[in-house]
Amino acid sequence: MPITLELMPLEPKPVEPPPPKTMVVRYGYLRLIGEFASDVTGKTGCGTKLVLRTNRGTEIGEMLTTACGNGGCSKSITRDKLLEYIDLSGGRDYPFYTDGRVLRMATAQDLANQQRLDEQRSKHLTQARELVTIHRLEMKIVAVEHLLGGERIILYFTAEHRIDFRSLVRDLAHQLHSRIELHQVGARDEARITADYEKCGQHCCCKQFLKVLTPISMRAAKTQKATLDPAKISGRCGRLMCCLRYEDQTYEELRKRLPRKFSRVRTSEGEAWVMDGQILTQLVLVQYDNGKQNAVPMEHIEAFDLPKPKLPNGKTMQTPFDAPPPPDAPGRAGPRGPRQQPNASAPAGQQLGKPPQPQRPGQAPHEGQPPRQGPPNRPQAQNRPPLQAGPTSANEPPIAPALQTPAAQPTPESVEQPKVHPSGPLPNAAADAAPPLPPNPADAPPPPPDVTPRSSI
Repeated sequence: MPITLELMPLEPKPVEPPPPKTMVVRYGYLRLIGEFASDVTGKTGCGTKLVLRTNRGTEIGEMLTTACGNGGCSKSITRDKLLEYIDLSGGRDYPFYTDGRVLRMATAQDLANQQRLDEQRSKHLTQARELVTIHRLEMKIVAVEHLLGGERIILYFTAEHRIDFRSLVRDLAHQLHSRIELHQVGARDEARITADYEKCGQHCCCKQFLKVLTPISMRAAKTQKATLDPAKISGRCGRLMCCLRYEDQTYEELRKRLPRKFSRVRTSEGEAWVMDGQILTQLVLVQYDNGKQNAVPMEHIEAFDLPKPKLPNGKTMQTPFDAPPPPDAPGRAGPRGPRQQPNASAPAGQQLGKPPQPQRPGQAPHEGQPPRQGPPNRPQAQNRPPLQAGPTSANEPPIAPALQTPAAQPTPESVEQPKVHPSGPLPNAAADAAPPLPPNPADAPPPPPDVTPRSSI
């Protein structure tokens, strides 16, 4: 019996989509974005290196996506989504260009030429900075960018004031043999060119996708309850981090839902004062009139902005601290008694109930205080006899009598009376005399010579 084989029909090969007419590309040190008409006929994908013709010249770019009209392919987006993204990312301030064209896919020779140009950046950057020092200009050269076609060399610099760099451009063009273009950037653009990673471990937002760099205020950090330490909330550029404004709108909407501080609200336990609130958890810290505090969710608050109570004097309370404390509150001092009158008969130091202060030696006693008792009386000091001139050592002869000064005989008028110390008389001179010093060995006579005869050998 013959066997019949039936062949299944082959599936038709899917039709490849036509090459895109436009491409969204990224190029330059500042990572500019543009949608250019494409002349590429081959198959491309996201990240493909392309050769572009821009308003600056011929340069290397990178393909991001395609903006097909129907958005049928998986790597493309519709033009409406592209325009919506631009509008949400900054609108007219977004650096989006359309005056360019995609020439071809970059070849190995194109990439090698671009790498050869990039190797000269360090050398040209050093030369530019040396010329800035020679011309004494208050500017800082940040980076040097070379285009593939060699039409120009772009230098990025920062400066605080307006700089007249015409002479600098002339000298740079003479040394580098190319057309020079100086482009001034700010602190955030400098970080976009030179920085790489941030504290979070990701690429800097300004270098990766953020194109419109709007200023950030300290209010955003305070609203998000972030630390106010500048070292922790500042980015690589020295300014406040751009990520603080990502959730600023959400925090602001949640903050508006919370009641104002020191306003009156009503809960299931009664009326209370609003002391604080948490934005993300939507919890409100309230304080009741009896001093009790409790954290209440926003869903459990029944009424807001209730009238504030009044004080006995008719004034309205603004905060819970304006309420007078109850009379039996713990820690309250009792009524003051009559003021204590000083006692005139008591000493000066004890009139107001103060303990008597000790008196220092030699200090006059205060008025009303008994005099200080000193040590017991000592025997009265006697006049010491005048010193007699004599030899100072055994080898020194005594002073001649003719050279000795006769001692003056005291008269009754010249006799000085001994002074008595306030605490008592001085001790006796004989008792206070110093003990005799031991004899000095140098003053002793030398020993007699040894006259003992030696024995003969």
